[in-house]
This record gives sequence, C-alpha cells and structure tokens, in this order.
Amino acid sequence: MSDHLDAPDLKSPNMDARIDICDIYAFQKPEDANRSVLVFNVNPVAPTFADSFADEAVYELKIDTDGDAIADIAYRFTFSPKKEGIQTATVRRVSGEQARGQGTEGDILFTDIPVAFGEEISIADAGDYRFFVGIRSDPFFFDLEGFKNGMQFTGADTFLDKNVFSMVLELPNSELGNNPKVGIWGRVLIPKDGNPFFQIDRMGRPFVNVAFTQGEDKNTFNRIEPTRDREIFTEKFVDLFVSSGRSAEDAKQTAYSLLPDILDYDYARPAGYRNGRLLTDDIIDIQLAVLTNGAVTEDKVGPHQDLLSSFPYVGPPHLTV
Repeated sequence: MSDHLDAPDLKSPNMDARIDICDIYAFQKPEDANRSVLVFNVNPVAPTFADSFADEAVYELKIDTDGDAIADIAYRFTFSPKKEGIQTATVRRVSGEQARGQGTEGDILFTDIPVAFGEEISIADAGDYRFFVGIRSDPFFFDLEGFKNGMQFTGADTFLDKNVFSMVLELPNSELGNNPKVGIWGRVLIPKDGNPFFQIDRMGRPFVNVAFTQGEDKNTFNRIEPTRDREIFTEKFVDLFVSSGRSAEDAKQTAYSLLPDILDYDYARPAGYRNGRLLTDDIIDIQLAVLTNGAVTEDKVGPHQDLLSSFPYVGPPHLTV
C-alpha cells in the first residue's frame, strides 16, 4: 500500500477510512504541456469501510513554490454531509500566509459539485479549472500479501479490484506558481482534542510512511509539518538503511532523498516519478529497491488497464449491484 491504512492512530483498518489518504499524483495533462493534473485519493477499499467523504474534514493539497518545505499555495476540498445518497464538494484556493495556515477560507473555485457515487463521470468546469470528485477504481498496484510474507512476491495485485474516493483537479501550470519546480503534499484536517483543524494524515512521496516508519512513529509522521521531517526522522531512516547494508554516508543521502516527504514536480517537464507521479508509475518497485538496498527490485505487478485516456483519468469503480 502506498499510504493506505498506514494509520491514523494505528487502528487500521478500523480507523475512519474517510480521512485516510491513499495516494497523490501530479502530471502534465496529456497533449497539453501547459496544464497539470492533480489527483488526491482517499478512503481505501471504498465503499467497504466508508461510503462518503468526511463532512467535518478539510482535505488539502499543499504547494511549495520555493523549496523551503512551506506551502505557498493550497487547494482545499470540503464536503457537505451525505443525505439521501447525495453529497457535494467545494474547492477553494489560498496563497501566501493563508496557504501556510489552516482553515476553510479561500477563493471559491467550485461549489456544490455532486460527488459521483456510481460509474457516472460528472465533470465541472470553472474558468481555467476542471474538477471531478467521486468513487473510482484505485490505480495503485501492489502485491501486498507478498510484501507481508517476507517479500515473497507472486504477482497477485491486491488492489486490482479495489476502489478509492478521488478528487481530480486540472489546472493551468501557472496556478502552481511561476517557478516550475514545485513540491506537493496532501493532508487531512479534522476536529480533534479541541483543535478544529488537527492534522490527522499527510502524504507526499509514495510508500514512505508505510515502508520506512514503525509503530507510533507513523502517527508522528502524519501529524508534523514537512519542515520537521529531517529533524525527527533522518537518524531513524539512516539506521534502517545501514541495517540493509548501506554505508553511513550512503544511508544519510538516501534519507535526505526521501525527506522532507514532499512530491517533487517540475511542471515544465514530462512527469514520471521522481518528477511528479503518473498513475502508471511502478513506485513499489522503485521503493522496494531503496528499502532493500537493491536486494528486491520488483513485486511482479504492473499498472492497471482500466485507466482513462482523458479526464479524470482514474478508471471506473468496481461496484456490485
């Protein structure tokens, strides 16, 4: 799993799946290099654990435009309660100090957009933006059972018939800032312990929290800002990499390549991990090689064949009648 069921609160899979981040993706729009597509997936194995977005949550994509691991732009997704099978989404954009903070304010890009709970594709357009929200086929691919069985991979894709809830936003590259080299991460905020905007989950690069942290560290990782990643986790990552056979210096450089946990994306160049992330990128093979110092380089699973060639790109959901 890329980030599925990594926490929150170490109660997987009994946590509130609505607020569990699965993956984020960022890539150039096919056939239009002046536009980008951001995909933010939550709710693993939907609708088994949850059949809606959390109306009390703020789902947020953070954009760092100057390499300091602090957001300069943010896109915020909020939702109405689900009533009689209907839920709607609102999308806002903030920049500057507002993007660094938390809240529900911002310039409204879309409002009252119906969440698609079936196979239908309802696309909303507003100015230079395009938006889809709803249940879709999970594009993530991984032999999870093989991973849990001592990395004895058989090529059985655990996620082949699984769904997620997707927020897909298409936008001009300029809306990500004037510097084409940006950093992107997603987070979810909920009311908790008297804090109306408690950060319960966070993700940038794929398969980092799941693969490289243990125990209570997973919750800590989810709740801190990227600016603290190296301070708190570098030594722990280095110890892990040294144990797999790396030299201390190589281990340190590898840790720095993963921390802070922000997805690098240069929108002026074709995407593909580690420049952004495509829906077809085999990130598990890449990260397994990092985790094992090259001892394991594949899980024998490949990209899903149900992806769409046009917006919203994520495939139709697997639904039973």
